[in-house]
Amino acid sequence: MRDFICPNCGNHLAFDNSVCLSCRSRLGFSPEDMAFMVITSGEESEHGGAVDASEYQLCANLHVAECNWLVKVAPVRRLCTSCALTRTRPDESDAAAMAAFATAEKAKRRLIVELIDLKLPIVGRDEDPNFGLAFDLLSSQQEKVFTGHEDGLITLDLAEGDDVHREQLRVSMAEPYRTLLGHFRHEIGHYYYYRLVGAAPQYQEKAHELFGDAEMDYQAALDRHYSQGAPPGWESDYVSSYATMHPAEDWAETFAHYLHIRDTLDTAAAFSFAPASATFERRNLGPSGFDSIIDMWLPLSWALNMVNRSMGHNDLYPFLLPMKVLEKMRFIHTVIDEVTSDPAKLAAAAGGAG
Repeated sequence: MRDFICPNCGNHLAFDNSVCLSCRSRLGFSPEDMAFMVITSGEESEHGGAVDASEYQLCANLHVAECNWLVKVAPVRRLCTSCALTRTRPDESDAAAMAAFATAEKAKRRLIVELIDLKLPIVGRDEDPNFGLAFDLLSSQQEKVFTGHEDGLITLDLAEGDDVHREQLRVSMAEPYRTLLGHFRHEIGHYYYYRLVGAAPQYQEKAHELFGDAEMDYQAALDRHYSQGAPPGWESDYVSSYATMHPAEDWAETFAHYLHIRDTLDTAAAFSFAPASATFERRNLGPSGFDSIIDMWLPLSWALNMVNRSMGHNDLYPFLLPMKVLEKMRFIHTVIDEVTSDPAKLAAAAGGAG
């Protein structure tokens, strides 16, 4: 994530700001420009970094989701790129669920902005009614909710935004890491298996070789995992114990970690404690590109873990990356790099597996 600056006064901004705390300018985030804009009246909008309030306005979810993204003015107030992907949300009469919804949408915006940075195709249900990306953000206080993915639809239990609930689950399931953003990154991995590998026969053989048969009986694998646990010695081949459950989960877990690493490196570079080449803007191309990313990541993650320990916290990145995991992650990097660099492959990915 970049180090954002107020165009009016130069004050540093957080990704969620809608007002500059220094000069009090009204702000909106433009995903097209990857920058904040000052929202002005028409006569003031000639200044650089400003948008005319008669042409742009903040997302219709400004209040219910605390969304600070800009949209074009329309007769009916519109949703931004991120919020428009949410298909279902709690009823506004449920105050607790709506507060959790706002928390989830904040995490989702971080996901979407990283996907835009990586130039990955984001195909919604409006373009692809059967397999387009959509989110159901639901409260398990009202109904049984299972976080997961099916045919482009990502369902999230909003209870995952509650720190106590999430930590209890993390401990009971012996997980080293569990966050809202982590859930989104994992589930979007399933979506991109369909978009990137399912649509490209040239990648399917290698994916099968590295991760296994994605068509393997999922329910049987799920039952086996929760009755028997991860196999002995799993740490040498998988990034997490959950990745051992099924090849599709191995892909999604590895994909999520790729997103963790890329975004953290980008943030570290923005604040000058990682090389400038770690940013999304400087693409690491070619066969050596992934090696460069990992060469930057390993010392950085070690240092961040030591900083966390100095503050009495658990490791920021409590994972090992054995060679087998790095080989899988290298494949994901290669697929993303090749697809997003080739207009024909990108168009095929946007079209899906058909």
